[in-house]
Amino acid sequence: MGVQLHDTDLRRTGTNAVADLAYVIRLWQLMRRVRPEVTLPYTIKPVIYGTIAAWLAGVPHRYALITGLGYAFTGERQSVITRIVRVLYRFALGKAHKVFFQNPDDERLFRELHLLPTSVPSVVVNGSGVDVAAFAAQPLPSGPPVFLMIGRLLGDKGVREYAQAARTVKAIHPEARFQLVGWIDTNPDAIAPSELDAWIANGTLEFLGKLDDVRPAIAASTVYVLPSYREGTPRTVLEAMAMGRPIITTDAPGCRETVVNHDNGFLVPVQSVDALVGAMRRFIDDPTLAARMGARSRQMAEDKYDVHKVNDVMLREMGITTVTQDEASHAH
Repeated sequence: MGVQLHDTDLRRTGTNAVADLAYVIRLWQLMRRVRPEVTLPYTIKPVIYGTIAAWLAGVPHRYALITGLGYAFTGERQSVITRIVRVLYRFALGKAHKVFFQNPDDERLFRELHLLPTSVPSVVVNGSGVDVAAFAAQPLPSGPPVFLMIGRLLGDKGVREYAQAARTVKAIHPEARFQLVGWIDTNPDAIAPSELDAWIANGTLEFLGKLDDVRPAIAASTVYVLPSYREGTPRTVLEAMAMGRPIITTDAPGCRETVVNHDNGFLVPVQSVDALVGAMRRFIDDPTLAARMGARSRQMAEDKYDVHKVNDVMLREMGITTVTQDEASHAH
């Protein structure tokens, strides 16, 4: 595609101030050398440190994309880190020209906490979008229902609730299958390897590991499940929707944007295993439900989450000339 990549060393989950300062300096040096006209960082450290570096380097057009809040906001034991992150966000976003959010709840929270100055405009976009051609609709598998969850193995992704619900449902419907795709993370909120081993050993979950291509796993599933506590807009849900799968997810920021309750899936309260079990059993009790809701998911993915539509909005908001969809498809 003619894109030049530059590698910059980053400790994604570290809290070492010296290492983070070194990261800012490396970004500043890179930007001084490359002289970009536009910067668009995303995820917490690149947004904070990348925006500061771009400001120091004199980048003329500075944008930021908030794709979720991260453990510094959702973790219970990180109050000191949370206060530091808020101060840094407030300073960095004051140097941005426009900030993109992936759901209105995050935008509202940043405004309420004064992390985003009133002088800086913001725009809500429909997540990162999904390539509806690459993630084409696939027929549902025959046989007993297969539930699937994909994600980093973190507590706030709802992995424990998924495992507990799977155990409960399998006690009533032993033919139901529950699959998990992901990997153990370095995050403080990560699932312990011993927990994962126990779920696998007692037959609760089928662990598929970390996959480079999740499409075969989604195609082999009946229902996609993400009991996350909070998201930007979950990409895995959009991919499952595009492939025609009904969704069970939480009535939480980011997640609730992807489901019209009882239309393309079910919304359940955060951390409610009982509600999760109830939603899963709906698909077991009514075998026609998955196909009906899955078709609606595909339609919503095409109408609302097509990556070309999302990208066009962002490019337009940044004042960058958009390419036509034919040109974009050819480039991909």
